[in-house]
Amino acid sequence: MARLAAASLVGTAIEFFDFFVYGTAAALVLGPLFFPTFSPVAGTLAAFGTFAVGFVARPLGSALFGHVGDRYGRRPVMFASLLLTGCATVAVGCVPSYATLGITAPVLLLVLRFLQGLGLGGEWGGAVLLTAEHAPERRRGLWASFPQIGPAVGFLLANGVMLVLSATLTDAQFREWGWRVPFWAAGLLAAGGLLLRSSLTETPQFRELTESGRRASAPLAEVARGHWRLVLLTAGALAVGYAVFYTVSTWSLAYGTEQLGVSRTVMLVCIMAAVAIKGAATPFLAMLGDRFGRRPLCLAGCAACAVWMFPMVGLLHTARPLLMFLGFLGALLAFITMFAVVAAYLPELYEPRVRCTGAAVGYNLAGVLGGALTPIVATAVSGGPGPPWGVAAYLTVVALVSLGCFALLPETLPSRAGEPERVPA
Repeated sequence: MARLAAASLVGTAIEFFDFFVYGTAAALVLGPLFFPTFSPVAGTLAAFGTFAVGFVARPLGSALFGHVGDRYGRRPVMFASLLLTGCATVAVGCVPSYATLGITAPVLLLVLRFLQGLGLGGEWGGAVLLTAEHAPERRRGLWASFPQIGPAVGFLLANGVMLVLSATLTDAQFREWGWRVPFWAAGLLAAGGLLLRSSLTETPQFRELTESGRRASAPLAEVARGHWRLVLLTAGALAVGYAVFYTVSTWSLAYGTEQLGVSRTVMLVCIMAAVAIKGAATPFLAMLGDRFGRRPLCLAGCAACAVWMFPMVGLLHTARPLLMFLGFLGALLAFITMFAVVAAYLPELYEPRVRCTGAAVGYNLAGVLGGALTPIVATAVSGGPGPPWGVAAYLTVVALVSLGCFALLPETLPSRAGEPERVPA
């Protein structure tokens, strides 16, 4: 289990490194480089638009790779998704700017971002199921949480590299070539991840499905026909997690540097410190999920998000590093209270024959609802001299909607629920 968990964590960290480094670049440099004819705010909105394309692609990737995972095994998904995301990320670092290619440059950026999202849409399902389906029943939440640490590690790697480059290069050097370095590094990371995953074995549950001839012939059609309500509920429930995380990690970086005049270095340090604590807390919260249930932690995390959004925005607007850090930390701890247990929760909600497709589509559809739109909406409503209370109001509404969706989902912890109840279609 330790080897499986490590391979899942490292691979997920690499894929999210690829995904997050784009978000950081979108907040810092992609607007003026690829949309120079726009105003600063419009350029940032356009850059976040290309950022959002990755989220739109993620449900498509989860459907594509989910079919592979339910028909041919969880293991092939982990190789194909990592290879696709790694290649697309390296290519982003090679795209010339608008000054060289004109309109072709942002078009290429959109295509490559779409491929990034396609690969990442498959990664989560494969990595989570590989650990969850190997894990002992009473520790499934703990072992399945390791892929959930991957996003924090990937974020710290991506922003750590950006922080070093931002601190050591002049602004002109950073805009000319420095921002490209993390994208080029993704190739080496992807190669290492593929090597680490080469020794993984298929999960016992998929082998059992294969031997008994019970594999789904058309997993996506089966999910759409028999589990559509469950997919929509899980997508709505998880939307707040994406909204909160990308508000902290992407929108606040752009808002702090452009509207508040805080340096890139200070903003990155505040966000990274909060993400590091969030990552460290993940396995401990997952153990609470093994002890008290998945649903109670999800409800508590949603409620905490609803309560904390206005204080977080107020603390951010002070532009004081310690207060901004505390605002980010409170939001991310509320977020991870939910997301530490969803890697066990979502697979338990679906029957094994369509688990890879159903869990991944629900998880990544939430990314469209919560992650793709949030930086765009937040940027659009955060103008003016005062604190951007519109952002806080938007996030609070999303949290309340997610709370309602979680309230409609059943508990799945085996020791408390026996055979997990299925949400009727």
